[in-house]
Amino acid sequence: MKPRETDLYEPVKTFLEAQGYCVKGEIGAVDVVAIRGAEDPLLIELKLSFSLAHVYQGIARLAISDQVYLAIPKPEKASRRAAKDMLSLCRRLGLGLLTVRLRDGYVEALADPVPYNPRKSKPRKAKLLREFARRVGDPNKGGATKVGIITSYRQDALKCAGYLQEHGPSKGADVAKTTEVPTATRIMAADHYGWFEKVERGVYQLTPKGAEGLAAYS
Repeated sequence: MKPRETDLYEPVKTFLEAQGYCVKGEIGAVDVVAIRGAEDPLLIELKLSFSLAHVYQGIARLAISDQVYLAIPKPEKASRRAAKDMLSLCRRLGLGLLTVRLRDGYVEALADPVPYNPRKSKPRKAKLLREFARRVGDPNKGGATKVGIITSYRQDALKCAGYLQEHGPSKGADVAKTTEVPTATRIMAADHYGWFEKVERGVYQLTPKGAEGLAAYS
């Protein structure tokens, strides 16, 4: 039998009553309202799946109380990545998130409705600025897919490939000096794109795939 939103109600009600709340369903436009003493009312919106409409509902309820939760069935394994993004969004908006395991009614609070204070990642910021500084020109259109994106690493690999196409098998040190790519030897040794082939120690040549890459990105 296909689940219904009402299947979430009893587990959520039991979960809240165990914490001392008085719980009632469908009060005004709110799916679930829970009251405990003189505290702000706790509001819960039930949905069978996470959606922007569900988020909008939660945001609208913040005009009534700061204690707002969204409740959904516990996501399957295949949906864990989406669930992680969903949890991050709820935290940013100051919304709580409950999941309900429908087979046994187990309720878990993944997030509580508290003000969001994001932690900045210095390594990620440094990586972003480093790539921006190293990127030559502006070869990509914003919004493009990751496939075929020209990164600074690919630009360096293209310089190495261009040198080998013109000069034939060459020492990594010579490629690095002429192309001004200090990591030329490392790039050719790693060969992430299948463009380079080691001829002997420290010497590399261009592969047919490398020639195709040069033509594709010329």
